[in-house]
Amino acid sequence: MLSRKLVQCLMFNVQCCLGMCCLLFVFSCKKEPTSTAPVIEFVSITPSKVKVGEETVTITISYKDADGDLGENNADVRNMFVTDSRNGVIYQFRIQQLAPSGSTITIQGNLSIAMPNTGISDGLSSESATFSVYVKDRAGNESNGVSTSAVEVMK
Repeated sequence: MLSRKLVQCLMFNVQCCLGMCCLLFVFSCKKEPTSTAPVIEFVSITPSKVKVGEETVTITISYKDADGDLGENNADVRNMFVTDSRNGVIYQFRIQQLAPSGSTITIQGNLSIAMPNTGISDGLSSESATFSVYVKDRAGNESNGVSTSAVEVMK
């Protein structure tokens, strides 16, 4: 039979081990930093075939911004950028402010971009075009970039 002193010593050791395990668990858990850069995804490009001068190409992206500072009330600021893969031309647009100033709420939704004057750049009767898109929030954080599927541009 174990002596009372030995039992107390064993109980103390078990309690110490449990306490150290709890402390190790608490201090080993790290909170992952939350990115404040907006995140976008390609949703669609319509129509899939467009006639020069007759139809407008519309690109739709989804966005999520953890701190809600996507968009701008200043009409002179450009914060959405679309690059035509055929010629490298960058079109600049303004996203209107989407959440009140000073708020830090997560916002998400869809944005549609009407591309101006999608023409043919190589003189052929038709060509395939793709576009890449990214956005920038008021703090200057750039989103990831996304690429569209192809649209056929015809004369």
